[in-house]
Amino acid sequence: MTILFSNDTMLINPSTLRVFTQNIFLAIGCSTEHATLAADVLLRSDLRGIDSHGVARLSGYVRLWEKNRINPKPDIRVVHETPTTATVDGDAGLGLVVAPFAMQVAIKKAGLYGSGWVSVRNSNHFGIAGYHALMAVEKNMIGFAMTNASPLVAPTFSNERLLGTNPMCYAFPAGHYPPVVVDLATSAAANGKLEIAQRLGKQVPEGWIQDKHGNYTTDPHALKTGGALLPLGSDSDHGSHKGFGLSATVDILSAVLSGANYGPWVPPFVAFLDPPANPVGQGIGHFLGAMRVDGFRPVDEFKANLDNWIARFKTSSTVDPSKKVIIPGEPELEAENNRSVHGIPLVDAVVTDLNALAERFGLSPLTD
Repeated sequence: MTILFSNDTMLINPSTLRVFTQNIFLAIGCSTEHATLAADVLLRSDLRGIDSHGVARLSGYVRLWEKNRINPKPDIRVVHETPTTATVDGDAGLGLVVAPFAMQVAIKKAGLYGSGWVSVRNSNHFGIAGYHALMAVEKNMIGFAMTNASPLVAPTFSNERLLGTNPMCYAFPAGHYPPVVVDLATSAAANGKLEIAQRLGKQVPEGWIQDKHGNYTTDPHALKTGGALLPLGSDSDHGSHKGFGLSATVDILSAVLSGANYGPWVPPFVAFLDPPANPVGQGIGHFLGAMRVDGFRPVDEFKANLDNWIARFKTSSTVDPSKKVIIPGEPELEAENNRSVHGIPLVDAVVTDLNALAERFGLSPLTD
């Protein structure tokens, strides 16, 4: 394998990291098919530069498995459907495999009827939303993916953690240009970014978190002492009610609609915290959707117009001549192109964590 060192960061060959990750999932009892898919979702996150949702979370899934909160051999099934809609029960499986199953259902329905919409219950953390939305793009469809998450966010004016970071993604197929991928948390920052700051010993920007008294703080550990993440917009003067509204939309579509847990009842991702004793549903929830472009107009026409849209925005004048307008999805694609060739950077703390997993299951360490 090729491992390059730079200060406290190692560059790991993607294929090496993929095999390592797959072997960990096999070790907890996943089928080869599920282990391969789960590893692909995590690796895609790291390749696209979303380090907070990649292999750094691998030990979190293992700890949930150890607590019997993840079923490595789930019977994922459709429990209710119409020609264009469905509800999927994930049987407490890895969200990394449950969500792609649900998106395949949505894509199949869209292929037959123009659109497909699937709400999911009884699942777990599903990685990056962009992975699932891009599945539809590969079929010349517009993809939608969203999920609720552990309650870490305080709604506008509240000091209670009632919502998750609740990400949503919309992906659109283009022609000459790469897809437009709008993938974002509905909080001011994703919790994974706090975890990265904690590992690096850095503070976070003001406006990301409030302490237990509702005051701004830059301490990335503030959640551990009763603080909360803030909605997108940070405060009411800067539009936090909009972030709250977007987060509420994700929670309702993902969980209230499917029968998953919602709001403060969503089970925590961290295994050392027990799920609420009075659940209102099953597991966490997702919402996936696919729409055929040719249900509205010829695909080539749409792609040509979207290419024109992209080109116009890329050439727009900017306040600072040294900066340019960034099309949603461009930074992730740039990272993927770079990391596919040069390797995936992992900080020492993550490598140590992964090697501890290898020792736990009698596997070769990542850095042999």
